[in-house]
This record gives sequence, C-alpha cells and structure tokens, in this order.
Amino acid sequence: MDNNSKLIYIFAKNKNYMESKLKLPIGIQTFEKLRNEKCVYVDKTKYLIDLIDKGSVYFLARPRRFGKSLTISTFEALFSGKKEHFKGLYAEEFLNRPDFKSNPVILLDMSNITTDCGIDVFKESLKQNTLKVAKELDVEVETRNSAGDILNELIFNTAKKYNNQVVFLLDEYDKPYTDFVNDKEMAEKIRNALRDYYVQIKANDRYIRFTFITGISKFAKFGVFSALNSPHDISMMPEYAEICGLKEEEIIQYFPDYLKETANHLKISTDKLIEEMRYYYNGFSFDSEALARLYNPFSTLAFFRDREFSNYWMETGRSKVIADYLKTKNLTVEQFRNLSINKGFARSPGDMDNTSPEGFLYQCGYLTLRPGTDNELSLDYPNNEVLNAISNILTQNILCENTNSYQTNLLSALNNTSTDKLIKVFNSLLASIPYDDYAKNIEKYLELKDSKLPANEWLYRSMLLAFLRGCGVDVIAEMHTNLGRSDLVINYKGKTWVIELKVAYKGQSPALKAAEALQQIKNMNYADPFPDAICVGLAIEDAVRKITEYKM
Repeated sequence: MDNNSKLIYIFAKNKNYMESKLKLPIGIQTFEKLRNEKCVYVDKTKYLIDLIDKGSVYFLARPRRFGKSLTISTFEALFSGKKEHFKGLYAEEFLNRPDFKSNPVILLDMSNITTDCGIDVFKESLKQNTLKVAKELDVEVETRNSAGDILNELIFNTAKKYNNQVVFLLDEYDKPYTDFVNDKEMAEKIRNALRDYYVQIKANDRYIRFTFITGISKFAKFGVFSALNSPHDISMMPEYAEICGLKEEEIIQYFPDYLKETANHLKISTDKLIEEMRYYYNGFSFDSEALARLYNPFSTLAFFRDREFSNYWMETGRSKVIADYLKTKNLTVEQFRNLSINKGFARSPGDMDNTSPEGFLYQCGYLTLRPGTDNELSLDYPNNEVLNAISNILTQNILCENTNSYQTNLLSALNNTSTDKLIKVFNSLLASIPYDDYAKNIEKYLELKDSKLPANEWLYRSMLLAFLRGCGVDVIAEMHTNLGRSDLVINYKGKTWVIELKVAYKGQSPALKAAEALQQIKNMNYADPFPDAICVGLAIEDAVRKITEYKM
C-alpha cells in the first residue's frame, strides 16, 4: 500500500473525520450554512486566529471562486461568538478564552452591487446594500444620505448601539471596478464612487476592532488603501499561502469517500486518480517563493460531484470579460509560458486597466507563480484546466463562431487515426484566421525576444496548440528528448502523434519542407519515448496559409 492509499485508509477509519459521509459544499459560501448542513469543511481557522492575535487590518488577494467569501463568513461567525459551529475546529479554543467577547460585525459584499445599468444605478445599489446591512444590525441611519455618509453613520451608530468596537469585513472590494476592465471611462467613474465610499472606513478607525478586505488585487490607484491605516497585505506571505484553496493532503484527509467513489466510477486506482487530479486541477501558488501548490476549491468539489474532468472554474462566469480582453490585446497562449518576472511585480502587478497582459491574467488567476532563476519568479498557467480554458477562448476568438463542429471533426480524425482528416481540420482552422490577426500576432512575436522559432512558424504552431488544447486534447509543445524538442506531441485515447512543422516561403518546395520535418523527427529521436507513435512532417505554404504537403 503506497503513502496516499495509507492516508485515505487512516482518515476513512478515523471517527473524528468521517463518522458518516458529509455533503459537498458546492456553491455554499456561508460558514454557518455549511456547518448546519453537515458539509465537508476543511479547517482553515488556525490562519484566522493567527491573524486576529497578531494584527487588526488585513488585505488578501485571490482569484475568484477560491474561498475568499467563505473566509469572510468564517470571520463573521468567529467574532459573533457562534461557538456551536466551531466544535472540533482549531478556533474552538479562541472562543473559549476567558477574555473572549463578541463584536458586532459589518459585512459588505461588493459582488452584490449592480454594475450593468450605469453609474447612477450603481450608486443607488451601493446605497441600498449599505442600508440592508444597517437593517440587519437594527441600526438607525439617515436613508436620504449618500452611500458614503450612510456607511459613516453605520459604523459609528453600530459601535454606539452595542457599546463595542465593530468588526468590518469587506468582500470583493474591487468587483464593481473589475467588471469594467475593458471600459476605462466607466471604470474611472466606478473607482471615484468607491473611493468616496471607502474613505469612511479610515474616518471611523477608532470604532473598528478588526478589518479584513478581499479582492483580486491591491490596486495602487484605487484609494481604499490610502484611505486605510496601512492594511497588512498577506497575499504573498508564505505563512498564509494556504489560507484559501486546498492542499493535496487536505483532499486526501477530508474527502476519502469521494476519492474512493470517483476512482471506482472512472475504473482507476485512487493513486491514479490523485495523479490525474494533480495534473488537471492542482498548481495555484500564492507565496513569495512559489513553493505551495493548491487546488481550486470550486473545481475540486464540482469534479467530485460530476466525476468527470472538465473546466468547471472557467464555466462559472466572467469568460466574456476575459475573451474580450484577449481579443483586444491580440494575445496568444504560448507567450505566457514560463514568463520571467521579479518579486516586486508579483507583489504589485498594477491596476487592471493599465497593467501588462501578464499582470491582468495573473491577478485574475489564469497565470500563477512558479520558481524562476537567480532568486526571481516566473509565471505560467497553473494547471491543465486553466490552460485548456484559455486555449478554448482564444480558439473561439480566432474562429468567431461555434467551435463544436471543429472539435467533432478533430476528435473523429484522432480517433480514426486519419492523417488526411486531421490535415483537413487544421486547414479549416488556418483558413478561418483573419488576415489582420496574422499581422498583429507577428508583431506580438517580435516582442518575445527569447523565442527561437521563425516568426511565422511560431504563429502557426501557437494557433494549432491553442486549437488542440481548446478542444480538450492532451498536447505538449516542444517536448524534450535527449537530442532536441518536437513541435507537437498529441496523446488521444492511447494513440500518440509526434508532429513537426515547417513553413515553406516563396520559392521553397512544400514537399521538401515536409520531408525535412519528418527527417528531423527521425534524426532527433523525437518519437523514441513513444514506440508506436504516428510521426508526421507538415509543410505550411506561407503564401496560401495552409498545409499543402505532409509526410508520414
């Protein structure tokens, strides 16, 4: 029995963890509801108690659907003194301290604010959201005032009513603003309105015991951070790297029944299941050394529910914002692989309306930290789920139409081991790329100083890679062998394709280029790791932008 299997066995037998099978908390972001409905809860409360004991004003940046709201809700239950929900958790000791005293909690969730009906409707929604919190706390405020003035009254009057300092929890503080990353004029209006609102927090600092703010990133120009008393940004601190998200050990510890059931359903061992989950969902990193590796909680739970590998995180929303951004910037998938950055960038990548594309994608969670060279860091896609999702978006942007027919034809060609059909699908893709996209992406290539491929070859390979990944095909670019790197290695239903492509420019023979590509596969031993591989040399004729010759 290997180590993973031993852990699963031990925890399944331990009555403290698995007296009976607990429910999956899919879509539940409220701690109290999660505990009442007997859902699996991965105990993260030791981080919360540590923060309470050490300070009073914090900020945490994490991608969406990564557990920020549950963390906020857990803080709310803690400070409200709801002891019954913390039985058996690390935080139980905190609530039993002799000097413990509950505090009134003001919790503002900015993801509830209406942003799609203009600035006036936004301001009214902000006001109504604040009035709702006042009503829940049974605190009187002047309803005719602006949202900022109501917040000012809410903090002061709550502290006065309960004769105690308040706890201020602000979830997704930047959500209204990030809704308009592709509309700078509206983004600026939203930012100004939020700045006037958030300044009230600092103005009432003496009435606040503890403040915790979450968002996607710490925006330099936003104003909330200058309006506060220097919030402690814990986003990249190694000791809090795992405050949100799931470690592999936690999945083994808290989900043994689901691991076993899913493995049985897929007809594989639990060890093989964990290996495949690691490849597909693990890989997010949020510490200054890029050492921690975390699973996205939402994707993990959805996977256990459906028992099928899919791009769950991407399907939960905001894909239109990302798609528009990628298209506007003419981005490709490959330009962000192993991209070197410094630690200063990782800590403060800039405001989303003017940061670099890698800064934008990093803050949104589509790129994550990896160890670099010379004590620096690098960026890459966290896992196969995110890589496939980004590739799919880019493919849809390229084709400007539904990709289902392309995907059906591609999978049919691979399943039937039909090179003729595969070439036909590739040519359909290449023919769908607008002329302007070729020119713009060539310009993008020229910015990538470390690329060793000729410009057009880089572009064609990038397009094919994005297409294959976007269709859910397992494909590796530039896979290393003892002598070199092949362009594409495709694995589908136990069959492997090793593909090398060459570009035939004006005056060059496509037939000779295809033969050269195939010979390179042989000479460089690209297929050696795959004894039964289908080896194909492709020649793309640049003048017509299609594959006109291939050799097998």
